[in-house]
Amino acid sequence: MFFLLQTAAKQSSPGGMLSMLLPFILMFVVMYFLILRPQKRKERDRKALISRVKKNDRVVTAGGVHGTITSVRENEIILRIDDAKDVKVKLDRSAIATVLEVSHDDEETEETK
Repeated sequence: MFFLLQTAAKQSSPGGMLSMLLPFILMFVVMYFLILRPQKRKERDRKALISRVKKNDRVVTAGGVHGTITSVRENEIILRIDDAKDVKVKLDRSAIATVLEVSHDDEETEETK
């Protein structure tokens, strides 16, 4: 009985506990660099993309709708889907998935100044 208590005391030493936790710490570090960090970067880039949209940009929504932005407000945009029939849709800014073409109207006016 005394022998079992001595071996139990030796196994619960601080060095033994660290060697048990080391694989979990390493897994967390690997998971951070492979999953969490790139996801945060992707989300930051998406927020920057949404904040830069302006009038006359061609965009694709998360639902797959292609159109041209006609109006930009704080949390919503108005998207013109069909030029011939003048079909417009009001959407949240977060519905924008990608920007296809950036309008060059503002860039040309800045260059001429």
